[in-house]
Amino acid sequence: MAGEVLVGIVMGSDSDLEIMQEAVNTLEKFGVGYEVNIISAHRTPQKAHEYATGAEKRGLEVIIAAAGGAAHLAGVMAAWTPLPVIGVPMPTQLAGGLDSLLSMVQMPSGVPVACVATGKAGAKNSALLAIQILGVKYPQLRQKMKKYKEQMASEVEEKNKKLKEKK
Repeated sequence: MAGEVLVGIVMGSDSDLEIMQEAVNTLEKFGVGYEVNIISAHRTPQKAHEYATGAEKRGLEVIIAAAGGAAHLAGVMAAWTPLPVIGVPMPTQLAGGLDSLLSMVQMPSGVPVACVATGKAGAKNSALLAIQILGVKYPQLRQKMKKYKEQMASEVEEKNKKLKEKK
């Protein structure tokens, strides 16, 4: 696993990069190899097809796809690959990302896309979900995830302790 690119992050536009940096940062924190590409389901459909159909052969194990509006990128990826695909709906001017979210979660039967929240929380959660999926095969990632969850719980307990001390 060390040094291997296991996660492919694709996004429909470079405007998604600021939000998707959360996914990148999270994968780096866990030491998971990744690649990032801008691929449009509508403007570069041939590239989307080639990326999805070649992902498994290149060693990818999970694809994270970010897109806004019609948000077809995750579905296109899922249609062409046997790998798990996690969709990250991007915020939009029109409906704040609700349009993207609804587009992603309404996949037809037989073409699953796991879908997380819109925005930065969704981007971070997409990476955490990818790590949990990879943890099935890589016990060291499962252990890192357990420690991460323990750390989160510890931080909440510390905040609660400080709150109680203020009284």
